[in-house]
Amino acid sequence: MVGIFVGVTDGDWFSFLSERKPDEVNFWSPSPKGFQSLVPGELFLFKLHAPLNFIVGGGIYSHSSVVPLSLAWEAFDVKNGAPTLTEMRGRISRYRRLDDALARDPQIGCRILTSPFFWPRDRWIPAPASWALQTVRGKRYDTEQPEGLGLWEAVAGHQGVNELDMASTAERFGKPSLVRPRLGQGAFRVLVTDAYERRCAVTGERTLPILDAAHIRSYADGGVHEGSNGLLLRTDIHKLFDLGYVTVDEDRRFVVSRRLKEDFDNGRHYYDLQGTSLRAPRMKEATPSAASLDWHRGSRFLG
Repeated sequence: MVGIFVGVTDGDWFSFLSERKPDEVNFWSPSPKGFQSLVPGELFLFKLHAPLNFIVGGGIYSHSSVVPLSLAWEAFDVKNGAPTLTEMRGRISRYRRLDDALARDPQIGCRILTSPFFWPRDRWIPAPASWALQTVRGKRYDTEQPEGLGLWEAVAGHQGVNELDMASTAERFGKPSLVRPRLGQGAFRVLVTDAYERRCAVTGERTLPILDAAHIRSYADGGVHEGSNGLLLRTDIHKLFDLGYVTVDEDRRFVVSRRLKEDFDNGRHYYDLQGTSLRAPRMKEATPSAASLDWHRGSRFLG
């Protein structure tokens, strides 16, 4: 069985993103509510507000979170479906009655989707017959049920959606199966931040604006946007990690290169952290890859 969630969105969000066709999107909620209707790899579809009762696109669900608006904008920028941070903040304020303090950086719900698709008008799918017009947020369907299976087949039958590998272990119209989400930079940022419970893996720092989702093996060097290739690091440690002045040993302990002292005649604070054990992520899929750590020690660390 594969789950399908049909979420309700407005035409402006859909139109803005359909013109840009990004590799990922943030289907956000103005309220700080979690989302547990799908597991990663299931299908999330977009339905417009009534009277346009049509499903108009979708994507592969990868992760959900509740984050400050500032982090959502940092991670996704225009992939939030708004041209500017000011415009997005205004939309949230219209949906919620916020005082000035909350309005500056409200918490919002994020449903992060990869490989999104946006259909032209002549390919929109009517909402299922059981869809209630008063539905505000959305509804889940299962492929074991006729309506859910019908949705799956309707989506799989659309030209241009087969690149999602929606039947990755069978033929294109085969048995419904989970799809491995191909994370983008924004999804990677939020997933790693959540995996480490918003604390630096080395220092335990909790000030969110100075925490970065660092790639262990850099993206430019063949690294991927996956939790196992990420560490949540304080900004200064992230910089030193990328430059090769610090690394992580085979026992997941923090290591500082002698070159930091030689090159800058400084670094006492970092040497004080020598041998610190890394915090373990709360998500198993974000456990640092031994292969990626080996690559960093062998190809980036200055020794």
